[in-house]
Order: sequence, then structure tokens, then C-alpha cells
Amino acid sequence: MASRPRLAVVTTHPVQYYAPLFRRIEDDGLVDLRVFYGWEGAASASALDRGFGTSFAWDIPLLEGYDHAFVENVSDDPGTHHFRGIDTPSLVPEIDAWGADAVLVVGWNYRAHLEALRSFHNRVPVLLRGDSTLVDERTDPAGRARALARRLALRWVYRHVDHALYVGQHNRAYFRAHGLRDDQLSWAPHAVDNDRFADPGGDPESDALEWRRSLGIADGDRVGVFVGKLESKKAPDVLLQAFLGGTSGLDHLVFCGTGPLEDALRETAAGRDGVHFLGFQNQTRMPIAYRLGDVVALPSRGPGETWGLAVNEAMACGRPVVVTDRVGCAPDLVTAETGRVVPAGDVSALARALSDVVSPGVSERKGKSARQAIGAWTLGEAADRIARAVRQLVAADQSPP
Repeated sequence: MASRPRLAVVTTHPVQYYAPLFRRIEDDGLVDLRVFYGWEGAASASALDRGFGTSFAWDIPLLEGYDHAFVENVSDDPGTHHFRGIDTPSLVPEIDAWGADAVLVVGWNYRAHLEALRSFHNRVPVLLRGDSTLVDERTDPAGRARALARRLALRWVYRHVDHALYVGQHNRAYFRAHGLRDDQLSWAPHAVDNDRFADPGGDPESDALEWRRSLGIADGDRVGVFVGKLESKKAPDVLLQAFLGGTSGLDHLVFCGTGPLEDALRETAAGRDGVHFLGFQNQTRMPIAYRLGDVVALPSRGPGETWGLAVNEAMACGRPVVVTDRVGCAPDLVTAETGRVVPAGDVSALARALSDVVSPGVSERKGKSARQAIGAWTLGEAADRIARAVRQLVAADQSPP
């Protein structure tokens, strides 16, 4: 095996969560990396995000520090909202020309990605990274029926995968249910750039305190924060009900984000004190936005809340979290020390959990525990485990029979 095996990563578009991981893999130098993108997305000057309902470009670098290429997308409607939105006929020839020793596909459910799995199977080691779970299948009868109907098709898909990099417990169970063996699985944690959300100089905390005061929030008030798209899956309406019911222990509730439910949420909150809508906040503001609150809530009902990286970010900011049992990261990140897990859709349980977490002294203690716990979920750990899996697979593939 060459000292640095060549790893081609196939993914949809530059995103704020993966770009730091690719930079870390490049910096570690254990593999020779090139990322093949099928769409520009928010890396372009301004792109429409269907979930946020607005056009924007991320204000942190998404393409610096690692080798990448954009492959021509021939889709009539490019994007990640449907299977044919990533359609790149030249992808496989371009990876072949680059001379990849292994291919890592991030998610299979686009035409180009499925074709890559099929084309490289039995030629070079094929790895898959995704975060799908069985949570919706287990908790929703209709979802379970659909999942069972798809099971055979998905088992066929995963026969083209040599090794899957699971991000957490729910994701591992999903891969096992679709035919992958234990020796075909290894953990590569879902992680964010914890250092970017840290507060070594105290600036985000002081900036958040100033922002709170500008919103009319007194220094001793208890605040809950929701960060994400205002969409049905994430259930901001349930959080608003819990707050308006008066038993959540919160004096204020802050929504950071936009989306299709925004108008309805504003109408429900009209005339009620303590509800703040801050709109879309770009990445450089997020370490401050999370610190507006004493607790961060992700009350998702699903379907499709496969992880919830806002939880990683909140914990890296030293904030406790309250999530539902439909949030994929719950069994990995949310414990009695870092927050609470409640049943999805249960307004009363959500209000009780929020009240418990923001009671005097508790949020500070749980926030400290949250920051400590997320220290095991780092980009460095993820990068190392991905590189290690690639090197082992390539070495085995290139060994004499």
C-alpha cells in the first residue's frame, strides 16, 4: 500500500458540518483526499435553501484547506431535495482518472451516489457514511410499514458497501438491520468544530449578554433557545405550546431560524410577552446565539431527525439540552448529566423537563457537564477513525491473495 492511500469522497455539496472534517483529514495527512461535489449549494454567492425559505451563503469558508472538485450536474432541477437532483455522469470517470484507492460515499440516495456505489463495488473498497436510523420505523406504524417495504431494496443497496462508518447507536442499528456485519462497521462520530463554539476569551458570552439585554431580557431571566429550521419535523410549535402554558420555568423563548412554520408561530405568539424571533443567523453568529439561552431545546417529532447537530453545537457552548426520543443523537449525547429526553409531542413532559433543567444552579451544572461530554465527539476523532478504516481496507485489498 502506498504510504498515503487516495480517498475519493463523493458528496452532494459543501456544507458547514463536513468542510471542517475534510480539512482535518487533510491536515492529519494519513490519506490523500479529494472531495467530489455534485452541486454548489450554499457555497455559491447566494443559494435558496428550501427549508429556511431564504437565499444565503454561509459566512465561514467551505472550500478552503482540502482538495476538491465540482462535477458537472446535468439535472434539470439540481439540489438535494430529490433523487435526480444530483446527477453527474462524469463522476466515475473523473474518480478513475484521479486514481482513487478507496471511495467514500456520503449517503446513497441520489442518482450519482448510487451509481458510484455500483460502479466501484468489487474494484476498490467502498465506504459509506450516513446517519439514517430506525427511530421513525419503530415509533410510527405507517413509517414502520414503509420501512419494511423498503428493506429488501435497501439490503440490495448495502451489498455494494464494503464498510459503513456509523455516527451513533441508532445509526449502527440501522446498518445492522440492513445486512451489514459487525466487522463491516466502525464508529466515526458525528462532530462539529467544537473549538469554534468554545469561549476561550469570553467574547461570545459577553456578546450574548449584550444581545439578551437588547431583547429586553433581564440578567436573571431564564431563557430557552431553539436553533434550526422552523419546520414541522423539528416541532417548534410544541416548544411554543410548552412555553405559553406557563409551567416551563422559562421567562423568555428565543427562536433562531426561519421556515414554513414561522408565520403560524408568530400568530400564535402574538400579544404574548417573552417570545423572540431572530430570523436566520449565519455561522459566525451561532456561538453567540446558543449562549442567549440557559437551555437549548430540540423537540423534534420527525420523521427524519436522524441526528441533530445543533445538540453538538449547544453542548460545545456549554448549554444543557432538552430533546425528544425522535432525535437521533439522544442515546449518545443526552444523559441525566447533560439534559433531558422526553417523548415526542408531549407538551407537558417538555415543559416539566425545561423547568427542571433551568431550576437554580441546575442549568449551569448540566451545561458544564455537556461541554465535558462533547469533548469525546471531535473532528479529530472522526477524521482519525475514517482514515484508519480507509487504510485498513486498502491494505487488505492490495495484499496478495
